[in-house]
Amino acid sequence: MALGPRLDLRQTQSLVMTPQLQQAIKLLALSNLEVEAFIGEALDANPLLELGEGRGEAPVETGEALPEELRRTHLESSPVDQLVREGRVEEDRPLDIDATALDRDRDTGDGAATLELADYRSSSGAGGEGPDIDERGRFDETLAEHLHAQVGAQAHDRIELFVARWLIDQLDETGYLSVSLSDVAETLGVELAVVQAGLALVQSLDPTGVGARNLSECLALQAKEADRYDPCMARLLDNLDLLARGELARLKRMCGVDDEDFAEMLAELRGYDPKPGLRFGSGTGEVVVPDILIRAVPQKDGSVDWDIALNQATLPRLIVNRSYYVQMRGACVGKEAKAWLGEKLADANWLMKALDQRQKTILKVAAEIVKQQDGFFRHGVSHLKPLTLRTVGEAISMHESTVSRVTSNKYLQCERGTFELKYFFTSGVASADGEGAVSAEAVKAAIRQLIDAEDPKAILSDDALVDLLKERGFDLARRTVAKYREAIGLGSSVQRRRQKALAGVR
Repeated sequence: MALGPRLDLRQTQSLVMTPQLQQAIKLLALSNLEVEAFIGEALDANPLLELGEGRGEAPVETGEALPEELRRTHLESSPVDQLVREGRVEEDRPLDIDATALDRDRDTGDGAATLELADYRSSSGAGGEGPDIDERGRFDETLAEHLHAQVGAQAHDRIELFVARWLIDQLDETGYLSVSLSDVAETLGVELAVVQAGLALVQSLDPTGVGARNLSECLALQAKEADRYDPCMARLLDNLDLLARGELARLKRMCGVDDEDFAEMLAELRGYDPKPGLRFGSGTGEVVVPDILIRAVPQKDGSVDWDIALNQATLPRLIVNRSYYVQMRGACVGKEAKAWLGEKLADANWLMKALDQRQKTILKVAAEIVKQQDGFFRHGVSHLKPLTLRTVGEAISMHESTVSRVTSNKYLQCERGTFELKYFFTSGVASADGEGAVSAEAVKAAIRQLIDAEDPKAILSDDALVDLLKERGFDLARRTVAKYREAIGLGSSVQRRRQKALAGVR
């Protein structure tokens, strides 16, 4: 067979990831706050984009009148629920990964150019309520800042103050010192006695217990502050391992006290803070602002409807400055300048359309989640149903990868609190009657309820929990019950028996 060059013609189909499609996909996975930052970058890069002065305000026109096709107009969109009820679902085109549709919908002409980014809501009409102040992250004073503010007034000399400040910076978030004093002395080039004096200065600061090197020393500092550090308390604190194992009789003999005194010592110990540094902020508080707001709206027939809206507080009003576009177009003299200006106008229009479609997609996914988990919003976690991305995607005719992007980094606020959208997607376990399945979160809630109600004298084993759960309709193996119990932070029957024995000593 001879070898030689030749030309072949082949026809293939492939998904082309245009820059616009990549931008649209990226926007889906961003939270409202991240979208706000993204818009800020777009404003810096595109001179035709600007923020509106306020919701509901008519744009201010300056200069001569613009042609009708270049005037700013509002993009009006019907709410998702209204479209569904009116049978006009095809008019709602949520953003899915469809390059053909995205390219077809791209509008670079002189169409509508004003978009209010939060003007999509369900039929009930959402209020303008934002998240409560206690749901926002707090940037509290850190432990180090609190200690540095005190140490200067109590230091005896500059060297001691320097060592104390250095030790403060070595404390972990709980307030403990994990480095040895000999290593500190070698690092700083000072005598060990100077380091000990610096540590004593740190341990004298508020809150009491900071600067301790272990739990026993932390509690001892608090006992000394309360004037309760006697030889009996010292022996108790030196043998905390016996207390953890529940060997109360042996510990009481070692302390040399009777039942009444021992009970008082344990009650005093419960009042101490084992991690005094945690009462202060870490300096990196996270702002948790919900992206979706859900409110129950009572109906005349006694039923409850759900009001679903995007959080308006985190979505700015974006517009295209057409007046500026006309001025710049008149000043452009070269082809390159005109091409650049046309590209910026196309980018601005595309960004607004992508944001529009993003909001429709988020609301459509959120509405389906609320529909699927209606029992949770009405009755609580015990009625949470198993739910997968595929189930939601099939219900709203979207790919599950799109649903995954929509539910990433987004939070939903309802009367029961603020939850990440991923929270509502839970695995399922078989029910005892063999019909359907129940959510793993509902099983965890049932396990917690049974353990909270157990008799201290009759602690439930995992096998007993299996039987009780089966009576409630949950068909689980013992190892599954143990896995769920550990996942919610509940100890074994032996551990719980010790804990309740300690709690019973008054």
